[in-house]
Amino acid sequence: MTQPLRTIVLFALVAALILGTGLLQSWNSALIILNMGLISALMALGVNLQWGFAGLFNVGVMGFVALGGLATVIVSMPPVGEAWAVGGLRVVLGLVLGAATLVLAVLVRGRMAAGRRRGLALAAILLGGFFLFRWVFDGGVEAVESVNPASTGYLGGLGLPVLLAWPAGGALAAGAAWLIGKTALGLRSDYLAIATLGIAEIIIAVMKNEDWLARGVKNVIGLPRPVPYEIDLQQDPDFTSRAVEIGLDPVTASTLYVKLGYGLLFAAVLIVVLILAQLALNSPWGRMMRAIRDNETAAAAMGKDVTFRHLQIFVLGSAICGIAGAMMTTLDGQLTPTSYQPLRYTFLVWVMVIVGGSGNNLGAVLGGFLIWFLWVQVEPMGQLLMSVLTSGMADGSALKAHLLDSVAHMRLLTMGLVLLVVLRFSPRGLLPER
Repeated sequence: MTQPLRTIVLFALVAALILGTGLLQSWNSALIILNMGLISALMALGVNLQWGFAGLFNVGVMGFVALGGLATVIVSMPPVGEAWAVGGLRVVLGLVLGAATLVLAVLVRGRMAAGRRRGLALAAILLGGFFLFRWVFDGGVEAVESVNPASTGYLGGLGLPVLLAWPAGGALAAGAAWLIGKTALGLRSDYLAIATLGIAEIIIAVMKNEDWLARGVKNVIGLPRPVPYEIDLQQDPDFTSRAVEIGLDPVTASTLYVKLGYGLLFAAVLIVVLILAQLALNSPWGRMMRAIRDNETAAAAMGKDVTFRHLQIFVLGSAICGIAGAMMTTLDGQLTPTSYQPLRYTFLVWVMVIVGGSGNNLGAVLGGFLIWFLWVQVEPMGQLLMSVLTSGMADGSALKAHLLDSVAHMRLLTMGLVLLVVLRFSPRGLLPER
């Protein structure tokens, strides 16, 4: 089977699985899988840029996804006026002082000759700046978090349209990736993986504990939406009349309409990013990146700045993950820092890239849809399978109870089996790199 035909057949299979969900279960479930599949495909594209194009082993995916979610709060939520009045400016001043301390330390280190005087100067700047920062910052944070902590207790955001949060999420993730890459990309691949994982955990820890930023573990709810609310559609006489005409009750029609609206927005973003990724892959820049991936020593000998190019693609891939994180938080309607787990945002995305085909953008998209479908549907399928297998067993049987209780582990078992089968029969993925 030729590669183009194989691509068409596999995407048609995934489409049939989603359509089958709509026909056999509900269209509501099918659209939920479709929307998260679109977001997962975007995450997989970002990781594929880093690993498939440049061989960078980034295990900090969830950190960049979380920064995208944080950007949604900062951009779209309205500012909390009382919090700004009692301590907002003091928090901002504290952050400025902290950044100024670091900048001053870097300048002094670069301009003074190595020796005892430079060491003493750096110690004085860092210690003095730290205590000044904490004195200003902590007072502002305490004042902000004391403002109605049950419902606010944070500064809020800028009150801008939520769609602006998606590129802002990419920009925030890209900025963090640049800072991380400047220090970590010179490390060996295994050290880079450890560094990115540790930094991602730091990002999540900050989001969980700094209530003034995004309410911490108390979560931010009620995020603005780019599509109408279901209740507004149900109260619209024109919408309800059209729903009745096509044989749907207004509640079901409004739910499907909203999810379909999200799907169209997410699909538009994915298509744009996919087109740009394909153009990059087939450009001289893409060929250079693959040459660096395959042999860094030879590429450096040809005059290519390997470290700079690694930083470049690390930032681009992280920005895509940030956009996906902002989209997912918009879809959820809330920011929940405790939900950013490595299993969901790192392991699962890497399985998508490996199964789909590392180095192939269409393979990453295919893997995103297929693995997310399996992640959602394996448990109900396992429940049905176990019910059939144990139907002949006596009620109260220990074996029957054990098999039925084991259904909860079907997800992890299936992910492992899928990965093993694909690596055994198609080591380069379902759609391998050309």
